[in-house]
Amino acid sequence: MNKITVRSDRDFENAVAQLCHSVARTDADRVIAEKIEAARAIVSAVRELGDDAVADYTQRFDGASLKPDQFEVRPAEIDAAMATVDPELIAALRRAHDNIIKFHEKNLRQSWEETLEDGTVLGQRITPIESVGVYVPGGKAFYPSSVLMNIVPARVAGVENIVMVSPPSYRGGIHPVVLAAARIAGATRVFRVGGAQAIAALAYGTKTIPQVLKITGPGNTYVTAAKSLVRSIVDIDTEAGPSEVVVIADESANPRLVAGEMLAQSEHDEEAKSILIATSEDFCDRVAIALEDEMKTLSRRAIIQKALDTNGAMVVVRDLDEAAKLSNLLGPEHLAIYTEDPRYVYDRITAAGSIMLGEATTVVLGDYYAGPNHILPTGRRARFASPLTAENFRKVSSVIAFTPERVKRIAPDILRLARAEELTAHARAIEMRQ
Repeated sequence: MNKITVRSDRDFENAVAQLCHSVARTDADRVIAEKIEAARAIVSAVRELGDDAVADYTQRFDGASLKPDQFEVRPAEIDAAMATVDPELIAALRRAHDNIIKFHEKNLRQSWEETLEDGTVLGQRITPIESVGVYVPGGKAFYPSSVLMNIVPARVAGVENIVMVSPPSYRGGIHPVVLAAARIAGATRVFRVGGAQAIAALAYGTKTIPQVLKITGPGNTYVTAAKSLVRSIVDIDTEAGPSEVVVIADESANPRLVAGEMLAQSEHDEEAKSILIATSEDFCDRVAIALEDEMKTLSRRAIIQKALDTNGAMVVVRDLDEAAKLSNLLGPEHLAIYTEDPRYVYDRITAAGSIMLGEATTVVLGDYYAGPNHILPTGRRARFASPLTAENFRKVSSVIAFTPERVKRIAPDILRLARAEELTAHARAIEMRQ
């Protein structure tokens, strides 16, 4: 794991350069570029050949031989899957579902209109997107939580048609708990297809899989590349990258809890990023010991070790103000503040997808249960982007209704503006109404 100590402004600049900026094209960059080209070929094939291409790539990449009429998971299959899931797990999913609903209902805007004294009407009409596709990954693990985080905000927004896709990576189908979550959340239709081919099918539509207007949900590099390639015809949430966490800690923190936060993030996959920003070198050493100790008993320790070795870092800064400054430049997906006074650091944070205050508030609470979405901006995008909310599943239309009298009164201003831009037809449209 990379370890950086900041003792001067120059050291801080070097830390920023190491953590935030790529200085050379690496083998990883080359692999990513190759995956993008592969995704481009898949998207093109699905656009041209439809279901046949989806079936071919599903066989090739997922090892599942499915005919187009087998893509969809029928309601009876979902019923049967739910019957196999532990009732206590179903109850936990329902409680998480309710928490997510309550949170997302709070940030919905309403349509409005204002009538001015002269009768002019101005306003906004807010309506849900008619259809969305949600992608639920299912390669190295199964994510019922991602089902809830994708579908519930769309339902809160009023979306009528929600199409879920997920790879057939569990015995040639979708894991029962994922299907149970889809039923609880309210998916309209579910298809056992994944990868770039699923994204292309949602974007362009096939004979079997309906075309949608927006696609959300995280996935691997191929899925992310495919979303980027189809965004000219369909809206997407974000080009999600590997999971990431920044932990800001002072010496009051428990090294074991800090290590646990880093381990939890690192077990997602080998590309996950965990960064500790601390005010003490001795504290970092204690966290390193805790990491080694805790990792011994974890089922995904090989993945965790690779992630920490490749993308993990510990940074010793001069004070908490510098810690907040570095964190803002990183713009992490998750930020956990483990300090004696978390609010002091929080008040200085301007860029983070999700902020956890205090040692009791592990990122895992946000992953599963708290209510805010765990679909968050990654790759420093939190500096300018936001978590997925119900508002992302709605669209706004401006409403304008002028009276003839007001048009005549403001005509001179509009004519000046139109003529300044040399748009004579624009000017004529106003002149006709004088």
